[in-house]
Amino acid sequence: QVQLVESGGGLVQPGGSLTLSCAASGSIFKINVMGWYRQAPGKQRDLVADITSTGGTNYADSVKGRFTISTDNAKKTVYLQMNSMKPEDTAVYYCYVDIMKSSYSPYWTRHWGQGTQVTVSS
Repeated sequence: QVQLVESGGGLVQPGGSLTLSCAASGSIFKINVMGWYRQAPGKQRDLVADITSTGGTNYADSVKGRFTISTDNAKKTVYLQMNSMKPEDTAVYYCYVDIMKSSYSPYWTRHWGQGTQVTVSS
């Protein structure tokens, strides 16, 4: 019923930039939070950034000042602009959305994108 489709991953050189997109569709009454996690080989999945429906943002310390999260509410899409990229940013990036499916829902449910590979290498 709810699907998130990611795009924009690929190979970029250190110091370069890349923008990820994640479009949500399906039974969505209201979006509470959209965000991004990433998982490098052999490591756990960690939060990169998130953004609330009111525009508040949160970033991992490792990406502060380099990454910017934003949304297009009409398109139900979240973006992650990644600048000054480092090899340590190499990972599979997963978007997520916390939503209400209807006006009668007492809570939000989380849904995940399929993941997109980002590789930072010379």
